[in-house]
Amino acid sequence: MLRLGRREFGDHEPVIMAIVNRTPDSFYDQGATFRDEPALARVEQAVAEGAAIIDIGGVKAGPGEEVTATEEIRRTVSFVAEVRRQYPDVVISVDTWRHEVGEAVCAAGADLLNDAWGGVDPKLAEVAARHGAGLVCTHAGGSRPRTRPHRVAYADVMADILRTTVGLAERAVSLGVRRDGVLIDPGHDFGKSTRHSLEATRRLAEMTATGWPVLVSLSNKDFVGETLDRPVKDRLVGTLATTAVSAWLGARVYRVHEVAETRQVLDMVASIAGHRPPAVARRGLA
Repeated sequence: MLRLGRREFGDHEPVIMAIVNRTPDSFYDQGATFRDEPALARVEQAVAEGAAIIDIGGVKAGPGEEVTATEEIRRTVSFVAEVRRQYPDVVISVDTWRHEVGEAVCAAGADLLNDAWGGVDPKLAEVAARHGAGLVCTHAGGSRPRTRPHRVAYADVMADILRTTVGLAERAVSLGVRRDGVLIDPGHDFGKSTRHSLEATRRLAEMTATGWPVLVSLSNKDFVGETLDRPVKDRLVGTLATTAVSAWLGARVYRVHEVAETRQVLDMVASIAGHRPPAVARRGLA
């Protein structure tokens, strides 16, 4: 069972996490949801299209202008509070690696802390425990926040992913984070080459076999772009193909830009797997 905020998700229930970037320089939307009005419109659309989690980020993942903890808090806290007010049942996640930000957003109503940088700030798990929030434990290969991988190598990338994410998950639980609120994430692109991210996808069943729910953040990432030689705005097909494979291998949560398209892919895979009946079943019956 996965329990986040007011929501409980069944073992075969795929969950969509919609990305809402409160940044002026995000790699995909170039600041389209930096201001409150378009950001709230994005939340409304994502929820209508089937997102159960809204993931709010105040700092882009890649290199760029420095964003202090104070500025990250300014970009996220009031928005978290407003989303909480308008959507009391939606799960609110905040993409941050800083415990100061985690403290502020949890006080404002966040249910989940999405730590994409692999526990670089060990106090973040303590914040999640103190507030009863969930935690995403990600493999970033030891990378520092907002850096790109350079000549990164692993003897066995999945072994490193498992050792890191399971270790972070077990530490979180030992600190008091609810076991049913902890997820692990292979960290596609983070501290990895394209070949590493492809191997992590191919071997995802090794992660799901641990029993920890697996979150995948695949949406329009560089490993998709390099694999197909496509620019950022032309990676949807590759993203959805990777989503389908990840769903078949047992991933539970999908962090995405395109909610409606992802919903169709996940529903189709769930129906093929026998976990979801067809929405309509008339063919051959009349």
